[in-house]
Amino acid sequence: MSQEFDLVVLGGGTGGYVAAIRAAQLGMSVAVVEKEKLGGTCLHRGCIPSKALLRSAEVYATMKESASFGVLSDNVRLDFSKVQARKQAIVDQLHKGVQYLMKKGSIMVFEGLGRVMGPSIFSPQAGAVRVETIEGEQEIIVPRFLMIATGSSPRTLPGLDVDGQYVITSDEALALTQLPQSVLIVGGGVIGIEWASMLRDFGVEVTVLEYASRILPQEDEDLSREMTRLLKKRKVNVITGAKVLPETLVKNDGAVTISAAVGEREQTFTAEKLLVSVGRKPNVENLGLEATEIKLHQGAIAVNQFYQTAEPHIYAIGDCIGGLQLAHVASREGVIAVEHMAGHSPEPLDYGKVPRCTYSRPELASVGMSEAEAKQRGYEVKTGKFSFKALGKALVFGENDGFVKLVADAKTNDLLGVHMIGPHVTDLISEAGLAMVLDATPWELGHAIHPHPALSEAIGEAALAVEGNPIHS
Repeated sequence: MSQEFDLVVLGGGTGGYVAAIRAAQLGMSVAVVEKEKLGGTCLHRGCIPSKALLRSAEVYATMKESASFGVLSDNVRLDFSKVQARKQAIVDQLHKGVQYLMKKGSIMVFEGLGRVMGPSIFSPQAGAVRVETIEGEQEIIVPRFLMIATGSSPRTLPGLDVDGQYVITSDEALALTQLPQSVLIVGGGVIGIEWASMLRDFGVEVTVLEYASRILPQEDEDLSREMTRLLKKRKVNVITGAKVLPETLVKNDGAVTISAAVGEREQTFTAEKLLVSVGRKPNVENLGLEATEIKLHQGAIAVNQFYQTAEPHIYAIGDCIGGLQLAHVASREGVIAVEHMAGHSPEPLDYGKVPRCTYSRPELASVGMSEAEAKQRGYEVKTGKFSFKALGKALVFGENDGFVKLVADAKTNDLLGVHMIGPHVTDLISEAGLAMVLDATPWELGHAIHPHPALSEAIGEAALAVEGNPIHS
């Protein structure tokens, strides 16, 4: 006996459950198949738990420097078990919230592993889903539309096999019961830098080994350079141009040792743990895709601008399709896909207007093109920059490192990109994102009234600086 639905979502992560809610709002009957917990990687092993730990690390670092605010606190100590308990309490609260939203939308949740079936007695076209429940039973659910939202998992390097003790990924790091004395982080992208910042604030000795010529290589070079400077100021050992040599890995006596080719010579590094942070890979294995016409491109599910696969009634969104692997991107993709299958005419997502954030200390955020990218695309650019050191609110806040940088087209004055590093810029970037959506010019951003004192004044001043007219620098 099979059950039928208008939409079945394979994967209950951020993109999947948001898509399910939107489909329910549009009057569809909806089911979600999730093999672990609703909320997926973002809620349980990614965005939320890591940011909870980052916040505790930030508070700990602030408490150790509280005398500069006139607040004397003796014997500041870290109880990592309570840090982890707070993290889990936040995750549990949000998990309950997602479960409530499923009930509110009358969305049926199947707990188990879902696999896509080819044409069968249940459906003349591919797309029925066989669910292997936690209890070991099997159910068949038949959708009119199927959405694959299976997310991603940490990528590893050949020869650096994760053992959970010496070699770990962010999954294992989030579950640590005690902090190591030292950590080697292989990879200086967003996740690697967040962990470097967090662990250093917790008092761990950190070395970052990045293969590229700079950390955060996808970001504007000025931001990358400033983040490197500030991490080194906090005694994080940042090594770029480092080709890790997996065959040199040695694990014994509570330590891991590995060598890397850095320039013309080989260097050896030792720490208690090695954290592999080299990106994430789409979860496309063991889904039954071989029973369909669905195509893969570079290991990810190939889709069109409305997220249809080669089987038009099967859609795919989020990390499993590659591209920008961000929770807010997956959510928007899910909404666009659902509205498309419902016969609406949604606007395709412009990935060039998606904000990107790094939740380190200081934070980093950007939207649009970097200065180098704009030049590579043939633009004649002009830029404006404003330092937080000249901003009253940043001085009051006690964090005045960093700056805001705008990149504009010198010929048309169009805004091409906004890049920020400093206090709370992951919140400030939303103004820049709106400016990009509305095709605002630097002049318009500069003439918008920003309250004083406020961190957002840096955006207005940087916008005025594009034309050489900043007030406070």
